[in-house]
Amino acid sequence: MPSTDHATTTDSATTNGTLTGLFAAGVARFADRPAVSDDEQTLTYRELDERSDALAALLRARGVRAEDRVGLYLDRSVDVFVVVLGILKAGAAYLAVDTRYPDARRDLMLTRGGAALVVTRPEWRERLGGLGVDVLPFRGEALDGEALDGAAPAAFVPPEVLPESAASVLFTSGSTGVPKAIVLEHRNIVSYARNQGAPRLRPDDRTGQISSLSFDIFHFEMWTSFEHGARVVVLPAVPDLLAAGFQGELRRRGITAMLVPTMVVNHVVREDRDAFAPLRLLQAGGDVLLPSACRELLAGRFRGELVNVYGPAETTTVATTHTVTPEDAESDAIPIGRPLDGVTVHLLWPDGQPVPPGEVGEIHIGGPGVARGYLDAPGPTGGSFLRDPFAPEPARLYRTGDLGRRRPDGVLEFAGRADDQVKIRGYRVEPGEVARALRRHPQVHEAVVLASGEGADRHLVACLVLDGPVPTGEVRAFAEARLPDHLVPSHFVVLPEIPASEHGKRDLAALREIVARHRARRDGRVAPATGTERFLAGLWESLLATDGVGAQDDFFDLGGHSLLAFRVQKRIKRELGVDVEFRTILGNPVLADLAAAVDAAAADQAGGAGAVR
Repeated sequence: MPSTDHATTTDSATTNGTLTGLFAAGVARFADRPAVSDDEQTLTYRELDERSDALAALLRARGVRAEDRVGLYLDRSVDVFVVVLGILKAGAAYLAVDTRYPDARRDLMLTRGGAALVVTRPEWRERLGGLGVDVLPFRGEALDGEALDGAAPAAFVPPEVLPESAASVLFTSGSTGVPKAIVLEHRNIVSYARNQGAPRLRPDDRTGQISSLSFDIFHFEMWTSFEHGARVVVLPAVPDLLAAGFQGELRRRGITAMLVPTMVVNHVVREDRDAFAPLRLLQAGGDVLLPSACRELLAGRFRGELVNVYGPAETTTVATTHTVTPEDAESDAIPIGRPLDGVTVHLLWPDGQPVPPGEVGEIHIGGPGVARGYLDAPGPTGGSFLRDPFAPEPARLYRTGDLGRRRPDGVLEFAGRADDQVKIRGYRVEPGEVARALRRHPQVHEAVVLASGEGADRHLVACLVLDGPVPTGEVRAFAEARLPDHLVPSHFVVLPEIPASEHGKRDLAALREIVARHRARRDGRVAPATGTERFLAGLWESLLATDGVGAQDDFFDLGGHSLLAFRVQKRIKRELGVDVEFRTILGNPVLADLAAAVDAAAADQAGGAGAVR
């Protein structure tokens, strides 16, 4: 039997509660405290309760019933929290669709999710007209023309909501390319929000809400906050936060706690180690938290608690946590820690047998956070949600597809993906282990190793993000001194960063495309002519890991994006001493245009001095 590290008892209120009950308890304790705010309005717990009651009554009048799925197609705002609570109080489950998604993705989610109706803005009603679903226009304090304040009929009795009732439908990437719809029950989310082993919030906390409504981080932002009487503050999206100044915005809005996609943490602290300094609690989740990022963060003014969290959406946001120490930051990998209370973690061989201590096995997670399964997909559900053979009573495990090992002290370490394992010249190779070895080089900020080719031509390609100009030959020699020959990558490709998916995880398909694109040579180059153009060309070549950047090249066409644009802004300030607004960087993606804007800013700030020559 595998070694496990979990609580043997769990409070039934934690595992059998409902989200409507959780919020009702919050209203009873914190009625007149602010519950949620955005740039335009703030609602107390009492006001949020009253508005969502009214909305629930209206939804029931429109025919919403238990186990229905109600679509939510709204921008992030206070309104979202009214609608989510109203849907749950009506007995249904909410299916949130990010308004930034392409139309095809939106339509697929609503169709495959079986939305009984969709709550959206009045002006967006026509966008959904071709789906054949009922649409309810909602804005501010009114739904379909009816005011919410005081609109709940006195005779309205909310339907019974059970712990096993469906609460949320989330979509995650599928191996076939078709996203899978995860059905989470009330008790799944409640068990996380109330878990004594999770990082704790306080009534005086302000939780920064930045996640997509379609992402499981939203469970922390909303439900953990409401469980502890904290206020949720809806923040601008990450690019807008960068434009406004991350640290300044968090401080101005009084933000004290956040759960941030790991890729954002890894990237932002490279250029601004103090970006998260105002927080007392920073959780990073969704991907591998880099020791180099932790070193930068801890070396700055951040004095809060830094927690690395791990957990697939199928196990409700977080299954394990680890508070990062200065010693962790100096190691070659940040652990994913220990399970939350009531959560079990088994490391198993492919045949289902436990791996010996210290060996790598596939992570299987059990406990109250394990979802009901995939919506209308018995095949995938049966392959991923398994009977727990180690539990004394009937229980299920979720097979994560992730690899891990347990240290002698019981702490878990992440070791890559099981489906990444390949055979190289007859040897079984785990690319994640090779990447971990490469990260030990002092100037390798990040490394991802891919397998390329087939059969006898199968080989490893190392994609590197470097801190400074390091010859790849040096990294190769570093690997050769530490790895057996079959584990040394054949090719090394330097990139500005590892691409991320919409949910903040590594996008390996995009990474392979980027690598292929960088191998191809571009034609039609117009050489940079001025000193500023030459400086920017060199900067782009460094950040975008390419060469031959010309004056008419477009930053975004070369693979740039807002996070990299943020780093361009910082480098211009640091190396040229010129303050350029973030929106100027975004609004002038062609190198020659940006160079002219930098020259104009330099002249203005110097009282008419010339450009960089």
